[in-house]
Amino acid sequence: MLVREYAEEIIRRLDVSSFPFDLSLNGIQIGAPDRELRKAAFAVDASFDTIDSAVENGADILVVHHGLFWGSPIAVTGAHYRRVKRAIDGGLTLLALHLPLDAHPLLGNNAQMALMLGMKSFDPFGDYKGIRIGFSGHLPFPMTVHEIARILGFSEETGMQVLKFGCDMIDTVGIISGGAGDDVDQAIRDGLDLFITGTVPHEVFHTVKENGMNLLAGGHYRSEVFGVKALMRMTEKEFGVPSFFIDAETGL
Repeated sequence: MLVREYAEEIIRRLDVSSFPFDLSLNGIQIGAPDRELRKAAFAVDASFDTIDSAVENGADILVVHHGLFWGSPIAVTGAHYRRVKRAIDGGLTLLALHLPLDAHPLLGNNAQMALMLGMKSFDPFGDYKGIRIGFSGHLPFPMTVHEIARILGFSEETGMQVLKFGCDMIDTVGIISGGAGDDVDQAIRDGLDLFITGTVPHEVFHTVKENGMNLLAGGHYRSEVFGVKALMRMTEKEFGVPSFFIDAETGL
């Protein structure tokens, strides 16, 4: 299988064309797409650390949630130039999948968190420009916020913050990974017990407190490892491509 064939299939499965408003340049951002795909690397961010690790370990493609190109074109200079050059020198293709990898109902960050929590069914939740990118539903049994955090691998080392102003035992949750703290309003309107995200802005504290809500912010990075890991497992199982995850924790 060629890198291009693999990328095209992933882009199709994640329905990337349904996210034209995404600031990320989703798809192949750098690379030699006609190279044979023999090994694949997966990471949350495209950075010196992840690009170097992918090249050093013989990967032909690096699949990330946060790529190198966002919004308006930027000059390829400074650190940005060095990132691009390291990938090109290593013959590495960079495939970026942002909102499509948040919203996917099976492989996405939010669906994967719901599955980890044992939620047998969950509904689309969290409207963003007409598309719901998160999920909400019932836990298999009531849990505390800290039990939920432990299952998801959130801790103070990952930048976890807990705002606990609601019930002690959680039954219903809404999940939107990344920097979706402002979307707690949707969880409040839906009467959910807990909102799970990555990071929150300062002013959300009072919204949560004054509405008697619980909020679990696990860290932006840590809330977005789930999708790329799910893609990694699928790549190994369905395509037979040896794959590995590069954990470059930011603590943020």
